Amino acid sequence: MPNVQVILKEKIASLGAEADIVTVRAGYARNFLVPQGKAYEATAGNLRHINNLKTRRAERETAERAEAQNIAGKLRKAPLRLTLDIGQGGKAFGAITAADIAEGIAAQFKVTVDRHQIELEKPIKTTGKHEVTIKIHSDVEAVLKLVVSAPEAEGADAGDAE
Repeated sequence: MPNVQVILKEKIASLGAEADIVTVRAGYARNFLVPQGKAYEATAGNLRHINNLKTRRAERETAERAEAQNIAGKLRKAPLRLTLDIGQGGKAFGAITAADIAEGIAAQFKVTVDRHQIELEKPIKTTGKHEVTIKIHSDVEAVLKLVVSAPEAEGADAGDAE
């Protein structure tokens, strides 16, 4: 099957970003990319539009990097507090996973972080202070301070107040 070259108009995850010239199958270009307005055919006339697309790409990447640095700043300010159920023998019921950390970040910091961006070697099964690296952008990482506590400690404090 023949391949053709196209110029991408927007970022496509599996293919590339704006102004990239990529080689794809002719049917994919003819039936999906070009009709959906996601790409131009790579003709001599369309190659002149690359500079415009490159400036849009640079603006988008700058905005994404600035937003990532803003999110990283928010995550570095305060620790994230999560609870972990602990049994009588000190054994944990369950664990804190990347999905739990992402939900906690959304609730506490009002920031959306994908669980795949959280670099967690294994689920956290102990209480105490932990540091978790979050790769927000290809150039921006944040180290999140995580405080894991047992819910009994919170319940005991509330019971003492009465």
